[in-house]
Amino acid sequence: MLGEMILARFGTETVLAVFLLFCRIGSCLMVIPGFGSDRVPVRVRLLVAIAITLALSPLLLPSMRAAMPDQGLATVTRFIVAELFVGLLLGLMGRAFIAALETIGTLISMSIGLSTMPGLAVEGNEALPSLANLMTLTATAMVFITNQHWELIRALADSYTAVPVGSGLDVQSGLARFSDQLSATFLLALRIGSPFVIYAVVVNFALGLANKLTPQIPIYFIAMPFVIAGGLYFLFVVLGEALLLFLDGYVTWLKFS
Repeated sequence: MLGEMILARFGTETVLAVFLLFCRIGSCLMVIPGFGSDRVPVRVRLLVAIAITLALSPLLLPSMRAAMPDQGLATVTRFIVAELFVGLLLGLMGRAFIAALETIGTLISMSIGLSTMPGLAVEGNEALPSLANLMTLTATAMVFITNQHWELIRALADSYTAVPVGSGLDVQSGLARFSDQLSATFLLALRIGSPFVIYAVVVNFALGLANKLTPQIPIYFIAMPFVIAGGLYFLFVVLGEALLLFLDGYVTWLKFS
């Protein structure tokens, strides 16, 4: 009954165009950091995707209507698959930032001796060290605190200019872009964690040398509290700048995606 009323009020072409907009926007928001977190209920994510779709519809409907040659089943199916692929690709490119931050957070935990401390799953379903959870949760909160979720909506609207509707399903080009994005995000994560990599190399070299000179003393067990204390102080000094560097990389990707 409701569907018939909507079709009678707006027409089949308009409803179909809005649904195609929802395919790209909804699939992106289901996996993008923040909105796509497992801690956000699916119904909330669905309602947010519908709200953003309806808000952007007046701006994007003319281009969507012009791009559809007809309303045949084959054409509609091809458009739905293409829009789902584009939205999922955009969401996965954003998700790559969190994956890289989780990886480097785990590496930092190992570098300063905190990898054995159990942690809970915060962003996803996989349990990570407490430090990695702290970094990902803080980075996600900073995205919303600095209002970058509005920049995400702008990027979704601009994606219809960068990847027009009906331009075809270019899987090879999309996977190449995703591969380049993975390289860029993990390079950014390496820049964030490089001080701790150097710290781990220096500390382990010094401990190995001391253990070689005095093999009768368990140097590693004696020095471990000092290694953790030094790593925590080092973390206190550089964590703020590291998260700002991460946020800058994420914002840059949103502006030029």
